[in-house]
Amino acid sequence: MKVNIYYGGRGIIDDPTLYVINKMQDVLEELNVKVERFNLYELKNSIITLPASLNECDGIILATTVEWYGIGGYLMQFLDACWLYGNKEKISKTYMCPIVMSTTSGEREAKTQLSVAWEILGGLPVSGLCGYVSDTMNFELNKDYASLIEKKAENIYRTISQRTITLPSSNQTITKMVDKSPSITLSPQETEQLSEYASDESYVQQQKEDISELTSYFKNMLDAKSVDENTVYISDLTDHFVKDAAVNAVYKLQIKERKKPLIIEIKNKDLNCYYGNVDEVDVNCKLTGEMMNKIISGNVTFQRAFMSGEMQVKGDFKILRQLDQMFVFTK
Repeated sequence: MKVNIYYGGRGIIDDPTLYVINKMQDVLEELNVKVERFNLYELKNSIITLPASLNECDGIILATTVEWYGIGGYLMQFLDACWLYGNKEKISKTYMCPIVMSTTSGEREAKTQLSVAWEILGGLPVSGLCGYVSDTMNFELNKDYASLIEKKAENIYRTISQRTITLPSSNQTITKMVDKSPSITLSPQETEQLSEYASDESYVQQQKEDISELTSYFKNMLDAKSVDENTVYISDLTDHFVKDAAVNAVYKLQIKERKKPLIIEIKNKDLNCYYGNVDEVDVNCKLTGEMMNKIISGNVTFQRAFMSGEMQVKGDFKILRQLDQMFVFTK
């Protein structure tokens, strides 16, 4: 028989939970039970791989200390990993005993939370142990408490060895309702490999970079196919041009993402837009494609873009203000 202990506390010297699980481990080992301890605070970078360790045990002990509120992050991460990567068939045959000591309050709620979580995972929770400890030294020297802990360890041994049957729980039906994924079904071996990859930060980071690079590549391909470099923005400007504006001016819009500047020539109420270069302009503007899109969509005016510093301008500022009179973009 093998029992795994997953400790979710911080590992401080006066943690009462450490005393409890040490005492229980001694009793179980005296009963010829193989016990393996997992201190989650030491394994925080590989918690996501720990569900694989459930495959070789008959029962587990989930132990933590409530220092201010709840079971803490490490143990919650472990339960999350069990939900995502654990072998649900193996979990359904695994007994779990919750051990929660508290130095503040909420130990009963935390113990219940662990039991409910294990039931939702499909496992078999057994009666656990919880208590409030204000003085660790007095707690460890109390023989009655020590006897109670030893009896609890013996009860865990009997429950696992006899494969005690438990009545069905409504919490276990939640698994059937929410454990439905549209993705492909993975074997336990594939799930274990996936959890190992997910815990490798360098692998995950490389995958993110590869996905980002591919996304950018295909986006550029789509942009190249769907948008003609020589016509983008020209139809928008033409459609929103106010022809009765009495202005004669030449504007150069240097858009960051475009190879050539966009030239806007207005003469005798006629508009001519094209990508190219001219020697003399009345107003020279520099802006990004994102800001140009906001202007075209009516979210920002040319004047507002200039005032906010998102567009740099050289030339006659009076003529710049007339851009918003000649091109009216309404949201």
